[in-house]
Amino acid sequence: MLVSAPESVRAARAYAREFVAYRWPDLGTDQADTVELVVSELVTNAVRYGTEPGDSVLVGLSGTAARVRVEVRAPVRRRPSLKRVSRERERGRGLFIVDALAERWGVVDRPFGKTVWAEVAR
Repeated sequence: MLVSAPESVRAARAYAREFVAYRWPDLGTDQADTVELVVSELVTNAVRYGTEPGDSVLVGLSGTAARVRVEVRAPVRRRPSLKRVSRERERGRGLFIVDALAERWGVVDRPFGKTVWAEVAR
């Protein structure tokens, strides 16, 4: 569990990198980097749009022989969405990155928030 703060994104990336190296030592560098980037984007999104001050986010990683699943739980139920790219807006591209890198992704509503998940091919 991470406090909802910008510095938690770095902690989530470090956790993903260490977990992937331990759990799947045979995973290629490109796939490991992809998992780390997906974690980074989902946690950034959760911190910016899925939490209120004082909230926490939870990062989970699991996998099968074919894919690694990233899950980020946040207490705000507002669903993330792909927004049109705009030259005026400097933010809002994270889900496009996730959409491009993941085999699939989605959102599951929870009684107290939501889980945004993505699956990366191994």
